[in-house]
This record gives sequence, C-alpha cells and structure tokens, in this order.
Amino acid sequence: MALTDSERSRLDLAARAGWLYFIAGNTQEQIARKLKVSRPTAQRLVSLALSERLITFRLEHPIASCMQLATDLAQRFDLVYCDVVPADPGNGAVSLGIAEAAAGFLEQHLRAAAPEVIALGTGRTLRAAVEQVPRIDCPKHRLVSLVGNISPDGAASFFDVLTRLSDLTHAQHYPLPVPVIAESREERDRYLRLGPIRAVRALAKDADLTIIGVGQVDKEAPIHLDGFVTRRELDQIIRIGGMCDLTGWIFGADGSPIAASVNERVTSVPRERANSRPVVGVAQGQAKIAAIATALRGRLINGLITNETTARAVLAVAG
Repeated sequence: MALTDSERSRLDLAARAGWLYFIAGNTQEQIARKLKVSRPTAQRLVSLALSERLITFRLEHPIASCMQLATDLAQRFDLVYCDVVPADPGNGAVSLGIAEAAAGFLEQHLRAAAPEVIALGTGRTLRAAVEQVPRIDCPKHRLVSLVGNISPDGAASFFDVLTRLSDLTHAQHYPLPVPVIAESREERDRYLRLGPIRAVRALAKDADLTIIGVGQVDKEAPIHLDGFVTRRELDQIIRIGGMCDLTGWIFGADGSPIAASVNERVTSVPRERANSRPVVGVAQGQAKIAAIATALRGRLINGLITNETTARAVLAVAG
C-alpha cells in the first residue's frame, strides 16, 4: 500500500529523530529542539524509528556474540535460562568467568522476596562460584544438597558448597550425610531408607532451582580423580558408553543412566528429565563439550552457564 504524503513525512521525521538519538547521541530534549517538536513527540518519533526498523545498528562489543550464542543455545535446546560469558584464550582455568556468572545468578535468587528451595550439586566450579557470592542475610530460603557429603576415606567432601553458601546467607541448609557412592547397592539402599535421608531427597526433588556442575567422562573424569570410582570402574563406564556425570549419576549419549555399577551405588538424588523449573548446568572447556551436549540433548538440564568457546563447540556438536 502506497504511503500518503503525511505518512511519508512522518517517517522521514522519525528517521531523523532516530539518527540524532542513536548515531549522534542527542538527548530527546535536544532532538525536540533541533526538529522543533515537543519532547513527547520526539520520544514517539524515536520509538517509531525503532518499530518501523528505520534504523539498525550492530553492537561492537564481545558481549554481543555471547548474547547471540546464548539465544542460539536457548532456542536449540528449549532452555529456560542461558548465560554465555566471554572466553579468555590464554587462561585455562576451569571456572574463569562462569564462576562469577553463576554467583550472580545465585545472588538474584537469594535476593528474591519469596522463599525458595535451592538444590545444589558440588564440585570445583560450583565451589568457586559460591566463593564469589556476597554475604546476604536470607534465612527464608532453604538450601539442599543433591549429593552425599562424605568422601571415600570418610572425610567431608572438599568441594561441598552447601555449608559454605549457608554460612554466607544464613539460609536453612539440608546436607545429605551419606557417602557419595556406597560400597554396594545393598548399603546404598540401607542409607536411602533412613527417614532424614528420605526427607532431604524429597525436598531436593521439589526444589524451585537446581544448579549443578557437568562432569566429563574420560581418563581425567573428576569422579575418578576425586577417588569415587577406581580406574577399572572408569574404564567400564567409558567402554559401555558413559558420556556425562551429573551429581555422580552417569548418563549415555541418549540421556539415560548407563548400566554401570556406580549407578547402582550412587546416593545422589536421581537426575530426571528437567521440567519447567530451572535445572542449570555450569561448565566450560574442551573436555566438557560432549558432556554438556549430552545433558542438553537428554534434557537433563534446561539451563546453562558456559563461555563462548564452549557454546560454539556445543552447537556444532549438536548439529
């Protein structure tokens, strides 16, 4: 449909207002003075320039590509939350950037007015994230562990995050006081029949937010390096198709738990398919790519905090 002279004149004026605002950096008051219109009219003209796509611009900043990658990941995997941070090619730290991003994400939830149940995994990256959380007094929230807090030698788990976060927030906290992996299936079942353990696991399964690390399954798998499975057990896990470790549960490429002995002995809260509640994985690095892709494809997580290099690689692997 052809534009009338009045409509064309108004679009011309909107284009001028858009240029003055976005390119020349004028305030709306300055635009009103230069175009000899009222300030409300100047505001409407700038809005019209945007709505009619009379002016486009490109954000020349590294964060722009990160935002696009986050959008691509969210659309590809139907995520409820995604944050991609810039990568530092010269720094191989496993938590650089994402620890700060995860801390900010946690802080938003901790500052929420309504009480929340926040379920937490464990590991190096989450521990680094918790160390970045400021002291916040929020006793109305409840923190619950998804993972046992006892190492194979009987010591408290070094990378436990629950107690540290509770210290920082004064939130109620509910640890899972059992070994991460029991000696046998029968021992695991005895632990899980205990009333307090059942109560903690039930609370964790009903959490408003879940945030976990994503472990790779390879010769350097954290579950082996931290002493939870032997080399022989790890070799079996790899041989039968283990791709991803989430809170001690090992999953295959289709997102289902594999038939390994570790899955019969792990005491962690079962990792089920994510629903509408956020289950956010935090991980980055070349070694994590296959594990992250598996967790996303299997919808074991529906949120992700990672860096741009990892994000690109995960999208490429996912096709």
